[in-house]
Amino acid sequence: MSGDDLTTVRVDQFLAHPPAKVWRALTEPELLARWLMPGDFKLAVGHRYTMHAPAIPATGFSGTISAEVLAFEPERMLRVGWRDADPDAPAAADWTITWTLQPEGRGTRLFLVHEGFDPDNPLQQRARTIMSGGWRTRTMSRLAALLDASRTEPESESPDV
Repeated sequence: MSGDDLTTVRVDQFLAHPPAKVWRALTEPELLARWLMPGDFKLAVGHRYTMHAPAIPATGFSGTISAEVLAFEPERMLRVGWRDADPDAPAAADWTITWTLQPEGRGTRLFLVHEGFDPDNPLQQRARTIMSGGWRTRTMSRLAALLDASRTEPESESPDV
């Protein structure tokens, strides 16, 4: 995690793929569903959509995220707001997820900043701990696997990234 900052999770991941390819994986709904969560994402500021994941009762998470595209710069940055779709959820999540892509050699340095955790809410701090590990291990490895799988397939036969 990011030292003593109880409000934020930061991840820095190198991906051996160009920014354009990583950007597609972050912004095309069918690709997002394969490594993150299914949802009706559209790359348009103000677009509201939902995503579905298993509920996590230990953190108060209902399993449904109400999201909104807050800002983007093609192939450079994507910022989305995440809230638990259940207005009575005990963790009252109101988070901002920012993905920043930076070219690095033949690949991309991908930075994730997940902010807005309440340092005084034990459920939110439990969520922060779980999500910090999840972003670093499961989520980033799923993204890398999606990108890597498409690298070995012939372009003409693969609708992938």
